[in-house]
Amino acid sequence: MVILKKEYLNILIIIVLLLLVYLIFIGNRNGTNTGENDLAGEEINQELGKEVDVMPNYEKGKFKEIYLAGGCFWGVEAYFDKIIGVEFTEVGYANGKTEETSYQEIDSTGHTETVRVVYNPDVVELDNILEYYFRIIDPTILNRQGNDIGTQYRTGIYYEDEEDREVIENHIEKISPNYDSDILTEVEPLENFVIGEEYHQDYLEKNPNGYCHINLSDIPNRKPEINPNNYEKPSDEEIKEMLTDEQYEITQGKGTEPPFNNEYNDNKEKGIYVDIVTGQPLFSSRDKYNSGSGWPSFTKPIDKELLRYVEDKSQGMKRVEVLSISGDTHLGHVFDDGPEEEGGLRYCMNSGSLKFIPLEEMDEKGYGELKVYVE
Repeated sequence: MVILKKEYLNILIIIVLLLLVYLIFIGNRNGTNTGENDLAGEEINQELGKEVDVMPNYEKGKFKEIYLAGGCFWGVEAYFDKIIGVEFTEVGYANGKTEETSYQEIDSTGHTETVRVVYNPDVVELDNILEYYFRIIDPTILNRQGNDIGTQYRTGIYYEDEEDREVIENHIEKISPNYDSDILTEVEPLENFVIGEEYHQDYLEKNPNGYCHINLSDIPNRKPEINPNNYEKPSDEEIKEMLTDEQYEITQGKGTEPPFNNEYNDNKEKGIYVDIVTGQPLFSSRDKYNSGSGWPSFTKPIDKELLRYVEDKSQGMKRVEVLSISGDTHLGHVFDDGPEEEGGLRYCMNSGSLKFIPLEEMDEKGYGELKVYVE
């Protein structure tokens, strides 16, 4: 009996040892796979990351707002969105009897179709905004503009800053002799503003042939239009020939160059920065600043519609990747720790993704109309 027990014991020890070896092997194997799967997951997250919206914080910056009602808000928004100095527009419903409403309810809630206009007072003043506004409305008509009739189509100027009231009243007094009838446009403090439904936002951008009672071919101080389709992406072989190995890895492989030791971090010349792959305009020297990060940093792009923003969860971080529209070129990332007065964004770019066009060469190289963003 004793010998039999020892034999069983030896067999049991051998089985336990084999089991331990197997578990160690499986554990190591699983640990390695876990790491690989995590890395693959991060790469997938980066590659398939969803697009996100990036918005400056206009309320804390130097920017000002005015709310303008001028009939159908589709055309009013499209008009002001194209004026230099206007940073952001948004359609909605203002100064009604209730704090909530909708497009289907405004005729009963007393709101008027209104456009929130955020502008940079360093570039365009309120008096200019008002001048442009009165070009597109008939202020002597009550509750109608163009073919649209109803209280929701009355004209109005609604302000948040009490100092703006004097500017508005002085402007109306100045232009009154130009009209045969009294100006009926409301001038009131903003009481409420309900943001319009998403399908109304940038409606004429989404529907270029949509209804508009405003002549959008005659816009004063108009922003230059940049069509990304004019900047074609070369083939991969051509890109490899155009770029250095480092530039290729940055733009096509989502790489990052060393901080401080790069071409444009300390560049203080006037000009614009374009996509090194396609030549698409990206940033102006006027919006470049020293962030101390070691990479060229900007407070905003020349045109936000020329960039794409994608969630980036690679390297164990949660960031927002910035790519060009024309070439899908990896440019860098955008963060919310930029100068507060400029909207709080920091576009942290790779020099290897950029090509600098000096101001004096912009005409020659086909970027002459963009000098308004530099001078």
